[in-house]
Amino acid sequence: MPSPTMRAACLPAPAPIETAPLVIGDRPTPAPGPGEVRIRVQACGVCHTDLHIAEGDLPPHRSPVIPGHQIVGLVDALGTGVDAALAGARVGVTWLAWADGDCPACRRGDENLCERVQFTGYDVDGGFAEFALARAAFVVPVPVRFGPDEAAPLLCGGAIGYRALQVAGVQPGEWLGLFGFGASAHLALQVARHRGCQVAVVTRGAAHRALAEDLGAHWVGEPGATPPRPLDRAIVFAPSGQVVQDALRAVRPGGTVAINAIAMDALPAMPYATIYGERVLRSVTNLTRADAREFLATAAEIPVRVEVEMFPLEGANDALQRLKARTLRAAAVLHLT
Repeated sequence: MPSPTMRAACLPAPAPIETAPLVIGDRPTPAPGPGEVRIRVQACGVCHTDLHIAEGDLPPHRSPVIPGHQIVGLVDALGTGVDAALAGARVGVTWLAWADGDCPACRRGDENLCERVQFTGYDVDGGFAEFALARAAFVVPVPVRFGPDEAAPLLCGGAIGYRALQVAGVQPGEWLGLFGFGASAHLALQVARHRGCQVAVVTRGAAHRALAEDLGAHWVGEPGATPPRPLDRAIVFAPSGQVVQDALRAVRPGGTVAINAIAMDALPAMPYATIYGERVLRSVTNLTRADAREFLATAAEIPVRVEVEMFPLEGANDALQRLKARTLRAAAVLHLT
């Protein structure tokens, strides 16, 4: 039996990450309710969304809250009504904690747009802790090919990057632009290359440009540089409205730009000619369980190379500070066991 208390990084209230708002300490070890599993956390990825929650860019839904929504671990306790086969299983938990299954969006198959949706590490406590609860119906299997630290970034950055490829309508052999490069983009690039796409990467960091080249980008450049030919599709990972305008200018008539950001600054006023020519601008909102399962299977098949930098639980504030400062090479992961 686990201890009645566990170590966790808890956010009492949003504050600038430079002030280290996450408090590391003991919290009650949770017990699973009906339909829930308890997970002994092995690793939890650190995401830009965690930073937005910590700093209040996203309005608080629960205070205090334990952030973290890229959880990999072992099921160590079952609530009533849960299939006994899950006991001891290695599972992953994503940003999507729960959807009602009955609202118009869910009935359309758009559970990511559920009217009553709940998110891990935002509406319910997440994985910056030794234990976490999750709805059994919303956990996903983790391919054995990946260790816990490798698998954690796949559950949000990877899966939502995969959804962004779908939303942008990327077809095999097309030219794809990635604007901004980090935890999500370095995985999306590998899926696109697996589909035979030529990938152009625009990012400010020299280390990120080097990583993009290492992973097979056809062209890399700094912001303001022009890809060698008009792009068929583009995905914006940087939380910058100006970058959206740059991406629209880079795509051909009839091309699509997908914005893969949960929060960003204002879109600038722009000439109609920037979007004229039947260019399409779309946002990417959350993910579905199907996105996560499909991406994990694809990631194992390729297999994708996951670039991670590991931190102890006590380093949660440091990881988020490094994320904000853009000094991470790719993905940050809290290693718990």
